[in-house]
Amino acid sequence: MKKILIKIKDNALIVKEKVKLSTEYKNIINTNVISCNELVFSLDYINDNSKIVATFLSEITKSYNLNTVILESNLFALPFIIILKNNKQITTLILKEDSPLTFAMCEGIMQSYIKNVNCYALQPFMIEYLDKYNIMVETRSEILFLSNFMLENDLSQFSNLFYKITLKIEFPMSEQDEQDFEAFCKINKYLKTININAINKNDLEFLIAILKKNGKRNIKIVIHENIDNEEVIEYLRRFNKRKSKKYKITFKLAYSNEYLRDNIFKQANLNILKACSYLILLIVFFSFGYVFYDNYMSMKNVTEIQEKITQVIQISDSEKIMADLNENKEENDKLVINEDIAALWQENPDTVGWLKVNNTNIDYPVVQNINNEYYLKHNYYMEEDNNGWIFMDYHNDAEKISDNTIIYGHNRYHSGVMFGTLQNTLRYSWYSNPENQIISLRTLYDNLEYQIFAVYKISVTTDYMQTIFKSDQERLDFYNMLKERSIYDFGVTLSGDSKILTLSTCADEYNRYVVHAVLINE
Repeated sequence: MKKILIKIKDNALIVKEKVKLSTEYKNIINTNVISCNELVFSLDYINDNSKIVATFLSEITKSYNLNTVILESNLFALPFIIILKNNKQITTLILKEDSPLTFAMCEGIMQSYIKNVNCYALQPFMIEYLDKYNIMVETRSEILFLSNFMLENDLSQFSNLFYKITLKIEFPMSEQDEQDFEAFCKINKYLKTININAINKNDLEFLIAILKKNGKRNIKIVIHENIDNEEVIEYLRRFNKRKSKKYKITFKLAYSNEYLRDNIFKQANLNILKACSYLILLIVFFSFGYVFYDNYMSMKNVTEIQEKITQVIQISDSEKIMADLNENKEENDKLVINEDIAALWQENPDTVGWLKVNNTNIDYPVVQNINNEYYLKHNYYMEEDNNGWIFMDYHNDAEKISDNTIIYGHNRYHSGVMFGTLQNTLRYSWYSNPENQIISLRTLYDNLEYQIFAVYKISVTTDYMQTIFKSDQERLDFYNMLKERSIYDFGVTLSGDSKILTLSTCADEYNRYVVHAVLINE
């Protein structure tokens, strides 16, 4: 008695013969549910109780949202196709056995809700028969001895011949190509477009004759050639005008950009060209005007903020502010030593330091918020501003000096504000100058100098933003990774207990400019 094993895998129901039965299976007389994912039926039980099995499988397919049945053997294919007749869930049938689809199976599929069939092979009339019911068939058997025409269009399976929508034809065609094209036209039901590489009158007439002979209609022939032969152009124009309505076959010329530039524009109406030119000039003028205005306003806003910051430092009683800040410090706490930053701290409590990069516009107080989002859209005075401000990563500690202190800023490269000039660090004339290789970061508690050891542009990633390390070796491996990315070898040596500074800004939507420097003076 043959036993049929049904398994659930992904979105499919796999059906195959169970050759070796375990002790558990051998105790089965008719059928038994082994688990929710694996079922065994005897073939006799399936044949005698098809309605019960159909109802059972219908519940299984619904519960597991299955849409595919894979049959390993055609031996029990027909009974299962009949069982699936009323199963709306199953829309795809795959027959794994390398043998043709029988007419009985074809009839059973036609009466079911199956819309996609994959099989080894079938008779040509069957694929046409199934197509009437909108059932798509894919075959696996290959057609041997293919011509260039068949190879170029990937027509190695019969189902490809039947469903092909777009063709490519290389002229001149060989005799075998012509025979295969005619055979293709007899089989195919969906052809809409033919692309050809070159043209002459004889080739076109042969093509049209074969299409007409096989009743092909609504066909567009696209000619990919820069045709300058007036006789051929006139022939195509006359054909489209007089005969296209009769045969539903039309020609379209696909000229190259070079041809269009040299010929089509010469024939264009001068007034249209003038209008287009004025429109383009207007768009360009408006774009430049907007960019200029935006840059002007960016620089103006930042300049006003910097002037206000300077006034705050000048008029503040810095000594008293420092005394107040240091008053309640414990013995091991760091004392506030920078008066100007203390004055700014009273103006904005988010102030943590001042960053300066030589020979760039980067000379700003640094702020820090409870997240890395706020100062992307707010300036130093916490006003909404697309320039944002220069800010320290919220993971860092300005007092204890983090292993990797990270500072961000927008790349306002048109106006040069914020980190708009950080990209200068990737120019040889800049990074080869020793004076530029020292970055100053003054905090409330320290005057820090960092030596640049890596500059680079990289695709968007966060791997250079690590701030916590389990060991000195992990920290050193991290530093060496950054050094290897650098576009220039600065000859700087780092150790496992070194502390570094990272400056990061956008190069564009997909890339970042990054500078790394190691602490050399505290």
